[in-house]
Amino acid sequence: MTQTALVTGATAGIGAAFARALAARGHDLVLVARDRMRLEKLATDLRGAYGSTASVLPADLTQDTGCAAVEQRLSDVDNPIGLLVNNAGIGLARAFLKNSLDDELRQLDLNVRAVLRLTHAALPPMVARGNGSVINVSSVAGFGTTAPGSTYGATKSWVTAFSESVQLSVRNSGVRVMALCPGLVRTEFHERAGLDVGDRRGAMWLDADALVATALDDLRRGRTVSVPTVRYKAIAGLLRHLPRPVINAAMIRSTRVRK
Repeated sequence: MTQTALVTGATAGIGAAFARALAARGHDLVLVARDRMRLEKLATDLRGAYGSTASVLPADLTQDTGCAAVEQRLSDVDNPIGLLVNNAGIGLARAFLKNSLDDELRQLDLNVRAVLRLTHAALPPMVARGNGSVINVSSVAGFGTTAPGSTYGATKSWVTAFSESVQLSVRNSGVRVMALCPGLVRTEFHERAGLDVGDRRGAMWLDADALVATALDDLRRGRTVSVPTVRYKAIAGLLRHLPRPVINAAMIRSTRVRK
């Protein structure tokens, strides 16, 4: 039976890379994002390139109505979702005290609340069937302080810890939950956040398609946390194990140098 995958934030970047990779592997797709026109174009491209069934579900996951629409699709036992990719997320360019409360809440709603809601909707039918997977796109930034005043890393710390904990709770059910923790990826993410990141040609920048290939391999291997490349594995290890005062002092020095 062809497995259906639902991908949020599917119109660009990591989400679009997941959609292409899964279509190439024979999955049918449900594509979720706010922009119906971009969703329709992607679905048409995937049908033409891979012959897959690709349906669109426009939804704003910062809103209750948007989350509810996707939850309803995830809960459909007659048309089951075999893989949920919680990819949709945003960052903020400024520090906490310079952001409006509305912006901070919007980031929290998308990066945390939507991930919780959709995972909660997806898992019961998966557990009842005895198979299924959830990939929650987190970040290396969630392993420690990566910028003074940034709350993005805090949201991703939650995503990683949440994924690890939920995986423990379903470990004997045939269902897998994995956090994907990339570093810098060549996508629209930074431009949308208003972050100036230069030409993105450095060694730390990752290709979205290669990242997704690694993530799907790690999911197949049963890993709970997927960190791409030796460089980012080393960075994640340092952020996880160095004393917090050392990391925080390094962040302060780095900020002074940039200024």
